[in-house]
Amino acid sequence: MAHIATILLLGSGELGREFTISAKRLGARVIACDAYAGAPAMQVADACEVFSMLDGDSLRAAALRHRPDLIVPEIEAIRTEVLAELEAEGFTVVPSARAAQLTMNRDAIRELAANELGLVTSRYRYASTIDEVEAAAAHTGFPCVIKPVMSSSGKGQSRVEDASGLQEAWDYACANMRGDRARVIVEEFVAFDYEITLLTVRHRGGIAFCPPIGHRQERGDYRESWQPAAMGADALAAARSMAERIVMALEGQGRGWGLYGVEFFVRGEEVIFSELSPRPHDTGMVTLVSQRLSQFDLHARAILGLPVHGEEAASPSASAVILADRHSSAFSYDGLAQALAIDPAIDVRIFGKPATRPFRRMGVALARGADTDKARDLAMKAAAMVRIRYS
Repeated sequence: MAHIATILLLGSGELGREFTISAKRLGARVIACDAYAGAPAMQVADACEVFSMLDGDSLRAAALRHRPDLIVPEIEAIRTEVLAELEAEGFTVVPSARAAQLTMNRDAIRELAANELGLVTSRYRYASTIDEVEAAAAHTGFPCVIKPVMSSSGKGQSRVEDASGLQEAWDYACANMRGDRARVIVEEFVAFDYEITLLTVRHRGGIAFCPPIGHRQERGDYRESWQPAAMGADALAAARSMAERIVMALEGQGRGWGLYGVEFFVRGEEVIFSELSPRPHDTGMVTLVSQRLSQFDLHARAILGLPVHGEEAASPSASAVILADRHSSAFSYDGLAQALAIDPAIDVRIFGKPATRPFRRMGVALARGADTDKARDLAMKAAAMVRIRYS
């Protein structure tokens, strides 16, 4: 069977699942890779491989075995030096090996943003020991935020109110960091009015933006998001300018095409760069109902070199996550019918993960509304209605 392209997807969680569906609708063949069998994207992909993305030999072997047209990272914890080698050998890494290398580590992307590009960021320092953590906190002041330079979905992140909380925050960060570097970033806590994700699409015709997405976090991880987030014109213009500058700086040897999730804190009309992911963003799950083309559709179109026609409009919509609260491989779901019966504007996506653990995202409720407040209310009610039953 002929395919428009073969994609080696590195990481096969819920974001990878939705991306796989979008890519296959456009005629792509997808090989989904992850460290465990039965990952969400594997359930809808053409083929799968099970290995750790930090195992460089297995990563290289998979690329040589499948000879993909595109290597698409979906997670941060990847042996990025192997991606750089493969790119130098002629493989196309999306959006580039440089983007994967820089964004895998918060220290690298922060240095690019603050020192090379001069973007507005919070005060920060890095630390590799508890003594360095204490010195860094003295520089940033309290409260401060401590998080691993490499993690995902907010794992290992803490807000620290005073010096008595530094040891616990350091231990928590070390226990939840990915990769092989015991290093954290200690940064000033920004008393922001709100925070947004600005989905930025770099495609063959230029740059496009989705309407800003507001979101709320707990334990450093997203719990709900809504779109469009209300922003002043000056703040939105500043966010777009910074997003375009940093996206363009990540090209490296690759084409740089793809969708980027760029996060900002907003305080009045002041916009402060926070983080960047060179791939669809968890808060962007809301685009499954808010936009004509979701973030996954846009990512697939961009990396395949297909047209992206300007900017997507967004109808008032929201998402709210469905969380597990314990470790289990024997469970089921209740309340789906009741959640969907609340309102015809509600949808629910169950991710199909084979095991639960505390605070693991297992699904998401999506809703449209007359405005984002109404959409948020519907999404939260629906998410609360879906319950995980453990055997």
